[in-house]
Amino acid sequence: MKRADPIPVTADETTEELVEGAEGLWQTFLGMLPRFGVALGLLVVGYLLSRLLRSGLGRWFRFRGESRSFATVMSKLAGWVLLFAVALASTAVAFPSVQPVDLLAGLGFFSLAVGFAFQDILENTLSGVLLLFRQPFASGDQVEVHGQTGTVEAITIRETRLRTFDGQLVVIPNRDVYKNVIRVQTHYDDRRVSFVVGIAYENDPREACEVIRDALAAVSGVAADPPPDAIVVGLGVSTVDIEAGFWAQPSQRTARLVLDEAIKAVKEALESHDIEMPADIVALQATPSFRAALQGDADVTPGGGVRLLATDDGV
Repeated sequence: MKRADPIPVTADETTEELVEGAEGLWQTFLGMLPRFGVALGLLVVGYLLSRLLRSGLGRWFRFRGESRSFATVMSKLAGWVLLFAVALASTAVAFPSVQPVDLLAGLGFFSLAVGFAFQDILENTLSGVLLLFRQPFASGDQVEVHGQTGTVEAITIRETRLRTFDGQLVVIPNRDVYKNVIRVQTHYDDRRVSFVVGIAYENDPREACEVIRDALAAVSGVAADPPPDAIVVGLGVSTVDIEAGFWAQPSQRTARLVLDEAIKAVKEALESHDIEMPADIVALQATPSFRAALQGDADVTPGGGVRLLATDDGV
């Protein structure tokens, strides 16, 4: 029994099939256009709502007394969350066959991949959010963190911005701020400032401490409570060392100016009471080269050696 030969397909039939396929795709595209339009409109509305939410939340946080950095970051995060939810809804509208559960499942794998790829960025973002919730410091505070000291200008999603006391900008990643020790200089109303002054052994240290305390109490900017103090902290080579301490406003400039006036006042008070502040005593031991140079009977070389001078008889 002979097998029937296949019916040959002509070029016209092939062209007709392609045209029909293209027309089907075009009709499908035209049918999806309304859904795409609705999805696009939903995205536009979601974007506008997210901007409105950011603005409203920012004002509400500031009304509650939150810092500007906290209001900015939290309102921005809330706007992003709303926009993300609207984007998921738009995807479901544009592609009805895609279920929200499938989107969330795919989003889980995508988030895992993004987490590995952008680990540093996500860590800085999370650290910034935790810093804003804990609020160990706020904009305007003077802090020392990660070896840097300055005034906090802002806490953003990624970094903390400091203005150093000499007018430079320092940007520190939030994760380094969160993981390190933070010294907030302006957290309390006052901070203690101290310096050491040395008096001669011949003077009475009790009298000197009293003079120092009285001098500090008269300086403008020194807090009355707690009162200034003067305590003997050591016996130096040529002086009795006294630590003078007082409390003043915590800002760097104010504390330095008050310290300047305090040192001047203490110096003037000690001098007016004839309390000597001697320099360090240095003991010199006469070496052979030094003795020879003083007597003039030898020539001292640049290296400290002694070269005898020639006498009249040539010796």
